[in-house]
Formats: sequence, structure tokens, C-alpha cells
Amino acid sequence: MIALEEKVLQGYKHKHLSFDKNEHKCEEVKALNPRAELPTFKHGDIVVNESYAACLYLESAFKSQGTRLIPDDPAEQALVYQRMFETNNLQQKMYEVAFYEHYVPEGERLESALKRNKESLVAELKLWDGYLEKMGKGSYLAGKSFTMADVVCFPIIAFFPRLHCPRERCPRLMEYYEMLKDRPSIKASWPPHWLEKPEGPDTLKNL
Repeated sequence: MIALEEKVLQGYKHKHLSFDKNEHKCEEVKALNPRAELPTFKHGDIVVNESYAACLYLESAFKSQGTRLIPDDPAEQALVYQRMFETNNLQQKMYEVAFYEHYVPEGERLESALKRNKESLVAELKLWDGYLEKMGKGSYLAGKSFTMADVVCFPIIAFFPRLHCPRERCPRLMEYYEMLKDRPSIKASWPPHWLEKPEGPDTLKNL
């Protein structure tokens, strides 16, 4: 939804579904996405189900409208794509710590495995902090302009303060979070249940 807002596409229809209630498994979603996964995006007769694919489609279809999210310069474009797809690493490593008990059955949980996951996440956070340090204060993820890298990565970064990650683990990422959290497109797309309950469980507290 951040990309939709950045491309000034107000008035679009959208529907929030609950994973906890398995609402994403409904027939309405399955009719558009045989995997019964979210997000599902439809523009006219075109259906795009993967979030990155939907974002890239929006930039292509509405290139001259709203914020330019993919630069023309090849070097700048390469960095945007690099940070976009690196987001998968950050997300996966965060999930393996924050939602360890959700994904791993009780009988299969090991303190040693969780410890390794935490170490891996700490190393990943250092990497991202280093990226921002190199860019300089006030920079976005791929330079001085807000790009598709920020569109896809900010929702993952937003989990860290919500789940009580110690600020000292990623001070530059937290500065970046503070810089972007009040951006209109981000505020417009904030998850409703996050608005109702700003703080989540403290699963990253002891990182």
C-alpha cells in the first residue's frame, strides 16, 4: 500500500484480512491467488500476487505519476534492486527470532537453535546499520531519494521497535525508522491492529 500511496492512487479498493483467523484462505482470495496468500493485487484484468512484483508493476504502469521509485541511472537502479531483494534476508532472520515459537513446534524447540538465530539476526542488523552509516545521516536505504527499496523494506524495519528490539543493536536503522514513520504514504498504510495496539510482544527484547 505504500507504493499505491506514493504513486498517488487514492480511492483504490482494499480489504484487510486476518491471518490469525485464516481469512486469507477464503474463496475470494483463492479466486485471484491459487496459493491463497497475501497480498493479492488486481488492476483491471491484471492480477499480481507477489508484493515485490506488484510494487514493480505499479512503478511501470504509473511511471510518470507520483514519486519516482526506480531511478533511471543504472548504478542507482542497481542499488535499489540490491536493497529490495536483500530485504528478504532481514525479514527471514527477524522472523526466525521474533516468531520462533510460532513456527517451531514445542517439542522441536532448542535454546541452542534460538541462540544461533539471534546471533544471525544481530549480524544482519550490523550489516544494515553499516549500509546507512556509509550513506550518511539523513539518507534513505539506496541514496538521498525515497525509492522502492524503502517501500519494501520499511514495513520489515518497523517490526523492530514494535517488538522491543534494543536500540543499541541497530541505532542507524532506528534513526531511519524515526525519519520515515510519519511519511504520509507510510501513515496511510499502517496496519490497523498496530494502530489499536502500538506495542507488540517483546520477542526481540533480549536480542
